[in-house]
Amino acid sequence: MARGGGGGCCPPMDLMRSEAMQLVQVIIPTESAHLTVSYLGELGLLQLKDLNADKSPFQRTYAAQIKRCGEMARKLRFFKEQMSKAGISASAQLTEISLDFDDLEIKLGELEAELAEVNANNEKLQRTYNELLEYSTVLQKAGEFFYSAQRSAAAQQREMEANQSGESSLESPLLEQDTLTDASKQVKLGSLSGLVPKEKAMAFERILFRATRGNIFLRQESVDEPVTDPVSGEKAAKNAFVIFYSGDRAKAKILKICDAFNANRYPFPEDVARQLHAVQEVSAKISELKATIDMGLAHRDNILKNIASEFENWNRLANKEKIIYHTLNMLSVDVTKKCLVGEGWSPVFATTQIQDALQRATLDSKSQVGSIFQVLNTTESPPTYFQTNKFTSAFQEIVDAYGIAKYQEANPGVFTIVTFPFLFAVMFGDWGHGICILVATLYLIIREKKFASQKLGDIMEMMFGGRYVIMMMALFSIYTGLIYNEFFSVPFELFGKSAYACRDPSCGDAATEGLLKVRRTYPFGVDPVWHGSRSELPFLNSLKMKMSILLGVAQMNLGIVISYFNAKFFRNSVNVWYQFIPQLIFLNSLFGYLSMLIIIKWSTGAKADLYHTMIYMFLSPTDELGENQLFPGQKTVQLVLLLLALVSVPWMLIPKPFFLKMEHERRHQGQQYAMLQSTDDSVVAEMGHHNGSNHHEEFEFSEVFVHQLIHTIEFVLGAVSNTASYLRLWALSLAHSELSSVFYDKVLLLAFGYNNILIRIAGITIFICATVGVLLVMETLSAFLHALRLHWVEFQNKFYEGDGYKFAPFSFALISEEED
Repeated sequence: MARGGGGGCCPPMDLMRSEAMQLVQVIIPTESAHLTVSYLGELGLLQLKDLNADKSPFQRTYAAQIKRCGEMARKLRFFKEQMSKAGISASAQLTEISLDFDDLEIKLGELEAELAEVNANNEKLQRTYNELLEYSTVLQKAGEFFYSAQRSAAAQQREMEANQSGESSLESPLLEQDTLTDASKQVKLGSLSGLVPKEKAMAFERILFRATRGNIFLRQESVDEPVTDPVSGEKAAKNAFVIFYSGDRAKAKILKICDAFNANRYPFPEDVARQLHAVQEVSAKISELKATIDMGLAHRDNILKNIASEFENWNRLANKEKIIYHTLNMLSVDVTKKCLVGEGWSPVFATTQIQDALQRATLDSKSQVGSIFQVLNTTESPPTYFQTNKFTSAFQEIVDAYGIAKYQEANPGVFTIVTFPFLFAVMFGDWGHGICILVATLYLIIREKKFASQKLGDIMEMMFGGRYVIMMMALFSIYTGLIYNEFFSVPFELFGKSAYACRDPSCGDAATEGLLKVRRTYPFGVDPVWHGSRSELPFLNSLKMKMSILLGVAQMNLGIVISYFNAKFFRNSVNVWYQFIPQLIFLNSLFGYLSMLIIIKWSTGAKADLYHTMIYMFLSPTDELGENQLFPGQKTVQLVLLLLALVSVPWMLIPKPFFLKMEHERRHQGQQYAMLQSTDDSVVAEMGHHNGSNHHEEFEFSEVFVHQLIHTIEFVLGAVSNTASYLRLWALSLAHSELSSVFYDKVLLLAFGYNNILIRIAGITIFICATVGVLLVMETLSAFLHALRLHWVEFQNKFYEGDGYKFAPFSFALISEEED
């Protein structure tokens, strides 16, 4: 492939044919393997094959190292979770680090152990702190209960002492009477206090009553603010309770029920002095623990901040090491186990760069044996590699979405850069709308560095990736809009005065019958006088429909011509004589002739009916043309073209299968002859191997003939349907123009017909929303999809096979982009 000279790391870009590729083999000493793969990953110009595809991941050489990388990745994820919880963000600045793989593994292990210990201590302290807070709450609530109970008992005591009768009344409690008569019969009651979740309080009370058969006294009171549960660490609304019971059996039952309801129990001293002492002691411990926890959190934050400053560097190094060892596992180990052997594809221009990388790795690793680089001969189909930049990459992706080009097949992406935005603009022609899209796209292009470093949404990411495609679409839309003379459907006399004027003042409705040509023809685009006239729609319909056919036939002819260059490049003379020539004749005998008639009619101003001419060219080719004749000898020309079209169909269908069969038989006989004449056993074995392989790939004449029949029928019918398909250019252009006109006439002008500022503002708002929502969004998407279909179906099926596979080199840069 011919190339121009140029400096830099890569040769000048050539999008017409994919880069010349070669299958290479590298033999790397074990001691320099790691560094070599690292340098090759930084270079990103070698696609390695997996030579250990038959082995499981655990049977490969570097399985242990990959396991270590996975462990390091787990530790880094743990650090990221901890930083996220603490509200600390990792530094985005990447710097060179001096740590190697082993040192980083030790460093991460030490930091994880330290952080885990700090977290464990903080959790213990926090749990103790929460328990003390609950204990403080229980002391407060239970103290209030005991204080109120003591006041009530003292009041009853005074009331009883005031009673002078000394006789029992019916209202006096029996127990009280017994207690007063005999102090030795008093029963000692036990008590339990604590906190129970508020939503379980009623069930807690019922179960206690049933389990003890009512032989308890329970007092509950709601805690004003939610408290943090020591076990779960979550805030919850709770009730403080005090239970009085009698007997060990009742106590055992109560303890089990408390455990079942997650009720935390705390001791409550009955003596008032001891209560005060407990309150003071708990308050002091809470203050002390609070200070300790704050110090622990500050220490943890310091650790996390130190981690955050290096996190991205460590993460990048860990990912890089994992990728390197995965790649090393794709290499096969030599029988001596002293070197690794790898095979892969690389561009021919990258040979020197790969050899330099291998030599650098040998020197830097201080290996006594250098790496070996050699090119292998192969019959495999190489991958397809196009060097693109930020401008051409989006256009290439449009083509790749249909199918990856076969190796060194003609690339439609070269033509797509111009034809795709142009066909879009034919359907979207309005230079006002084009300027709106251009302004939005220029904003993305001007701030592309900022947007490239940000996380964008799916739709925004798609628009940003195709910003240069949209820019070209906008520029071509401005161009076609100037040709159509439409600015939000309003015509302007930008390139001079209109060529027509009214014959008299009464022709205000601008009917063309009332117009006289008073000046030279309008120099560029449609004369503004056509817009708004009664003849606007018939005139523009005729113009755009015929223009669509001309553009369609031109692009289909371009596709057929490219198929010729493909056949010449691959030295396939069969496709030149039995595919390219008959296809070119058939298409141009019919639709090329129609295009010529359109141009002649425009040039001469004749009033011939082209529909009638084309229909009767098939139905009655010998009849006289009459008023439909555009040039002398037209009848003879039509007969010759019709005959050529009929001849080209069997020309496409019959010779190619027979010629392919003859080629196969001649090649097969040549191999047999070589085997018989050969005296070298190794040559015989080699030819026998090829003969065996050919035996598996037998030539099926019927299959080839049916395939050619399908291809011929597809082309003949496709020539008609594809030409008709290009009429979508006319249909969508008309729809866009009419929608724009409706929004302008029926919304904006109608609103300005009222002398009311609110109606005018509402009209402007509706006009802007309709223009943006319908014309700049929906119509843009519609025209984009139709242009996509015209390229994929009508254009590319004439020459593009698209059955290749993409060059996917081992590259750190590409892998990091995919992860982002």
